[in-house]
Amino acid sequence: MFVPNGLARAAVRFKPAAFVGTFVALAMAALIVSACGILLETGLRASVPPVRYAGAPVIAAADQRAHLVTGHGEDREDDPVPVPDRARLDDSLLAKAASVPGARTAVPDVTFPLRTRAGDAVTAHGWGSTAFTGERLTAGQAPREGEVVLTKGTVGDRVTLTTADGPRSFRVSGLTGAGRPTAWFADTEAVRISGHPGRIDAIAVLPKDNTSAETLRSQVAHALGNRAEVHTGDDRGAVEDSSLAEAKEMLIALGASFGGVAATVAVFTAMGTVALSVAQRAREFALLRAIGTTPRQVRRSVATEALLVAPLAGLAGCLPGVALAHWWFGQLRDKGAIPEAVGLSVSYIPLLAAVGAVLLAALVAGYVAARRPARTKPGQALVEASVERLRPGWIRTPLGIAAAVGGTVCAGLSASLTGEDAANAALGIVMLFMLAVALLGPLVARACAALFGLPLRGAGASASLAAANSRTNARRMASAITPIVLAMAFSSVLVFMHSSEERAVREQQRDGIVADHIVTSDAGLAPDAVREAARTPEVTAAVGLLRTEVLFRGNGMLDSASTQGVTGSPRDLARVQDLAVEKGALSLKRGEVALDAALARSADVGVGDRVELRLPDGTRTSPRVVATYGRGLGLAQVTMGRADLAAHVTSAFTTEVWTKGGSAAALAKVGTVVDRGDYTAARSLDLELNEWANTVMAAVLGGFAAVAAANTLVMTVLDRRRELGTLRLIGSTRRQVMRMIRWEALLVTLAGIALGTAIALATLVPMMKGLTGRAPYIPPLVYGSFAAAVVVLGLTAATVPARAAIRGTLDA
Repeated sequence: MFVPNGLARAAVRFKPAAFVGTFVALAMAALIVSACGILLETGLRASVPPVRYAGAPVIAAADQRAHLVTGHGEDREDDPVPVPDRARLDDSLLAKAASVPGARTAVPDVTFPLRTRAGDAVTAHGWGSTAFTGERLTAGQAPREGEVVLTKGTVGDRVTLTTADGPRSFRVSGLTGAGRPTAWFADTEAVRISGHPGRIDAIAVLPKDNTSAETLRSQVAHALGNRAEVHTGDDRGAVEDSSLAEAKEMLIALGASFGGVAATVAVFTAMGTVALSVAQRAREFALLRAIGTTPRQVRRSVATEALLVAPLAGLAGCLPGVALAHWWFGQLRDKGAIPEAVGLSVSYIPLLAAVGAVLLAALVAGYVAARRPARTKPGQALVEASVERLRPGWIRTPLGIAAAVGGTVCAGLSASLTGEDAANAALGIVMLFMLAVALLGPLVARACAALFGLPLRGAGASASLAAANSRTNARRMASAITPIVLAMAFSSVLVFMHSSEERAVREQQRDGIVADHIVTSDAGLAPDAVREAARTPEVTAAVGLLRTEVLFRGNGMLDSASTQGVTGSPRDLARVQDLAVEKGALSLKRGEVALDAALARSADVGVGDRVELRLPDGTRTSPRVVATYGRGLGLAQVTMGRADLAAHVTSAFTTEVWTKGGSAAALAKVGTVVDRGDYTAARSLDLELNEWANTVMAAVLGGFAAVAAANTLVMTVLDRRRELGTLRLIGSTRRQVMRMIRWEALLVTLAGIALGTAIALATLVPMMKGLTGRAPYIPPLVYGSFAAAVVVLGLTAATVPARAAIRGTLDA
């Protein structure tokens, strides 16, 4: 391990300004790494304590993930994805669970929605579940076939409760003191009327005396084999709250996928800053070599400086990193993406990883940057410290070209991706292009200086000198351009990817919704809602839609697709929805499906083929494709008959009824009526979470890059005190020097904006072509604000330190 030597301590002690930029860059990197690491750890550790199942030590439930298994043996890969609804167990497993030696009893648990005659929502269960939930009768007796226990009512009365299959009459056998509207049926009847006959949500296994939960779990797991997963402790909470699996997946994706890219960018930028700091002291290292310092001493000095600065910077960055993670997590929870019971996990692991990452980055960057001045002969080192080396690197250049080619190829492949996969691919593509810009930096900077410097040659002495400085000091210019390109490219891709998708969704909704009225209800619409709407005066067509999601296999992975189960005829559907059918003809028969054209391309199927789908509860099916259409992004990516979906969702009540003709007043008896414009706005609210997530990611990466750009510009300007002083001594006025600095800053920022925009377009054009079928939409005002912010940032970061640097230089 390196021990701080006198040279390194002296450099940090007597020239602290030279290390401020390095400290800031490393601290920002630690901030990003620690925040993303905390979110990743939370996703891995997240759990919710059981509430409903708190009284049942052992719970058996179906695997709530759909698995896509590829390969065999050592090459076998499993890609699990949470099912959109709830996977259920075969009720024949109940007897096996009850037969294990340590089980006192095994109770089937089902939960499903009902509607009262007034349209209010009621949650229904089997009465046997009260053995572990603790509800007690306040009047009457337990229900038998044809009976129900309610929270309100009169024992002996008859009540009508509506399931998704239609209304049923029950005798009230008892009452409980539960607060929320709830109904309990005999266990066998509850399973039969739940909409999933022969299937149950879970099995609660209660132990005999002196039987531990772990012993019982082992016995039940052995009895059920791979047909169920057995849970104890806090794992039971995940069974009753299915949103936990989605929250864990989102946090892991955020911390690992985006976090990996963000951490790489942060560390990469910090390494660039460290390398710049070392390069700026080339004259000092050359002098040290000239007076006899050995290459090993130079390298050791640089490494020791990293050991002195990096740990402190890492610790300083971890504190705001924890704060950022708390804010980010709180926002996700407030927006409903994370269950309220899940807490943020903060341990020493991500903080230690952040400090270690910046320390390693500083050591590697310092070692690489110090290799050349350390091994160069003393005389040659003095020459190269005064004149920038123009020869391109034989390692950097091929790697940079390879990164540019890789980014171009990946951009083309991204045309088939959708949703989060598209966003993650976009970050990776930008990373490849950014790597190319960084590796080819001097060459790119020289080209930009030549191109953007042409108009400056005729703009006066200060502008001409700025152009000449930029051409001569290409490496210095490259170090300033790279973080600006980073800020512009990442922010543009993340923000404009969403704006393009949102515009396409709105346009497809505007053109595809031809219904006059849309009827909805929070509790779901009555089973006869479509028939009742169709009988309403002046209504010429009525169609019911059951909204859900299915999983499809595309690009070698499982992805979700918005789905509508239709009640009605294809002719009536065409009168209320213009799906823009491209091939085939709509059909709503069992075993047939129509797909969005982009989804069909992703799944590599066409009209007449069978497509592999996983229904909302994970059930495999392979319906035949009868049509493909162009407006799936705004309406639904999968269209099929309701009968194929009803038995595979928790609530099979119709979600919406779309009508042609009729009046809002006449349709009000069916449910809540909204017109076309209000429905479009409400549907677009689903995009808010994605928009917010993209905006936050853009702010995190763009903000980091902006700070890095300002930091780099300040470092480069302050390093030019001698140069600026020389200009003042040969007769240049302060105004001329400042004008030159402003021209240089403007040249750097414009070059960064141009390159960042080019990278963003190279990423967005093929991706949006595949996702929406059209070019990306870039709001002029938003883009203009990005560009203006970069220009203001660049000018400020250059002129403020320049003004301080030239103060009093004439007398220096």
